[in-house]
Amino acid sequence: MEEKSEDVGITECESEQEDSGQAKSEQNTSSCKETGRADFSDPVYKEISLANGAINRMNRDELCAKCADLKLDTRGVKDVLRKRLKNYYKKQKLKQSATVSSDDLYYDYICVVDFEATCEENNPYQFLHEIIEFPVVLIDTHTLEIVDSFQEYVKPQLNPQLSDFCVELTGITQKMVDEADTFPHVLRRVVAWLQEKELGTKYKYTLLTDGSWDMSKFLHTQCRLSRLRYPQFARNWINIRKSYGNYYK
Repeated sequence: MEEKSEDVGITECESEQEDSGQAKSEQNTSSCKETGRADFSDPVYKEISLANGAINRMNRDELCAKCADLKLDTRGVKDVLRKRLKNYYKKQKLKQSATVSSDDLYYDYICVVDFEATCEENNPYQFLHEIIEFPVVLIDTHTLEIVDSFQEYVKPQLNPQLSDFCVELTGITQKMVDEADTFPHVLRRVVAWLQEKELGTKYKYTLLTDGSWDMSKFLHTQCRLSRLRYPQFARNWINIRKSYGNYYK
């Protein structure tokens, strides 16, 4: 088990100084980065976004004229016409680029991660957040269904007593974390779970988060505090907030 854990980067550091230096180096060199594959960073989505913007600026007469040019139905209120045009351009551009049908751009599974961490109502400067819940939801990209999940609470070490604000915000009680394992043990079980699902070996997968904080802030800080190397499986991820914003802006 230890050998498998090392393969995915779960190795205790020789010293806290070494780990801290590595964490900073990883952040500075962007070795931990948001993946650009299988998300909306492909240039075709930029084209779709620009087309949507142009459609949003059209009045009803212009929308009707454009629909007529494309031999689309010209009936309906302005919002209906806009939606009709957007759907048309989206289908055409995706078909032309073959982005959607390309097997190379698809992952078999997506692991949705949303950490909960210690916090204060007004976090002091350089407050060190400790992960107190490690949840993963596994989604099959071919069926878009949830096929499995992993969830464990984590016992914080630096600030073991949760603030009232943290309990109210996260719904995680003091009893839950007191009865939980520390982060190194939980992380090893996460790795074992990924290996059991044959993710990264038989199946292609990536992580997905809502924003960059889960990976670039919470996990980096926790690994440093726990004197662990940053896990290999978390070096690439999809920031769905960024992808969504790029698509609809």
